[in-house]
Amino acid sequence: MGKSGTLLVGTVGQGVMRSADGGETWGRAGPGQGMHSDCIVRCLVSHPERPEVLFAGTDLGLYRTDDAGARWQRLDTPMNGQAVWAVAIDPADPARVLAGTGTPTPPSIYQSTDGGATWERTRAEFAESCPAVGVPRPTAIAIDPTDPRSVWLGVEVDSTRRSLDGGSTWEHAAPQIRNPDVHNVLVTGGADKRVFVLVNDDVWISADDGASWTNVGVRQVFPWHYPRGITVRPDDPRTVFVTVGDTTPGRTGAIMRTRDAGATWESLPLPGQPNSAMWVVTCSREDPDLMFAGSRYGYLYRSDDGGDSWVRYWRELSEVSAIAHVPA
Repeated sequence: MGKSGTLLVGTVGQGVMRSADGGETWGRAGPGQGMHSDCIVRCLVSHPERPEVLFAGTDLGLYRTDDAGARWQRLDTPMNGQAVWAVAIDPADPARVLAGTGTPTPPSIYQSTDGGATWERTRAEFAESCPAVGVPRPTAIAIDPTDPRSVWLGVEVDSTRRSLDGGSTWEHAAPQIRNPDVHNVLVTGGADKRVFVLVNDDVWISADDGASWTNVGVRQVFPWHYPRGITVRPDDPRTVFVTVGDTTPGRTGAIMRTRDAGATWESLPLPGQPNSAMWVVTCSREDPDLMFAGSRYGYLYRSDDGGDSWVRYWRELSEVSAIAHVPA
């Protein structure tokens, strides 16, 4: 695989793994690079205008890198000592950043309007405990690309929330989705805007900004019934990818693609059977044909043709939680 920038993989217990040569060699961000030892990384999010700037949500708070992960600094925030599970940056105003904490620390949503220098806790109520995970956690924060005041929040296992004031206050949303085990949320742009909510046994889609919802019926349409990750092709909001598995961590999985905003789906060919549920998938903003995906138990994949074909990297990692790509 040729050189194509820097690949960063967030892991559970091995911090951020980094390759700057197309996956040929890898290094781990540890204390020598500014990150605490055996770090649990829950999310990696890159700046929409400066891709070399990324935030990492970890078990001890929020980290930032300004050089594509070569060095990291833990930010001094109210989230210090808390597990940060989700981060979102407003593409229309990158100075506005939202972050959410959760399991095993109390769930909260924080907002920054100065690029992460200062933070305020927003008004959001969560269950004290919930089935399967105990203390709930935010699995995804999705800022509407057509209206940044509208923000969607998925909580595992405490259902869906929405903010109509940019994230300052939150209310329960999508009551039609009765399964509270929300794994991910996504809002696409364009004329055919869709809101996607992934729960542990289905994918729900709204074509009218959350007023009504239809479910895909993954048990009949997908090869497996446990959706987890989701991303949209940057240059085509009708093309969306979803990772799926048989369970968590599971024994196998797949990557699903829709090219018509969720009306129909196809399973993409992977080289051999994954070793667990497929967990994360992402597209390069600069080159949408360049994609990366990971299984829960550390298989990494790359596609150079928008998902039509995939190759697997030689490197196997510990549990994968996030993937980010920084162009050369």
